[in-house]
Amino acid sequence: MPLINRLKEHRGRLGINQQELGFRVGVSRQTISLIERGDYSPSVTLAIKIAKEFGVTVEEVFDYYSDDSDK
Repeated sequence: MPLINRLKEHRGRLGINQQELGFRVGVSRQTISLIERGDYSPSVTLAIKIAKEFGVTVEEVFDYYSDDSDK
């Protein structure tokens, strides 16, 4: 799945670990880890919660990589 994220960078900026971010947005540490690795795409609701926690837009955290095969 071509969803790129910047969770790790934003967590670092806030100085929080995966466990803390998961707690703040209502998911497990494992879910945050899966998202960071690109093995799981969050729901729109979760993506918005994460972005709000970082104080940025969803697009600053998540980006969709499109290539010619998507057409």
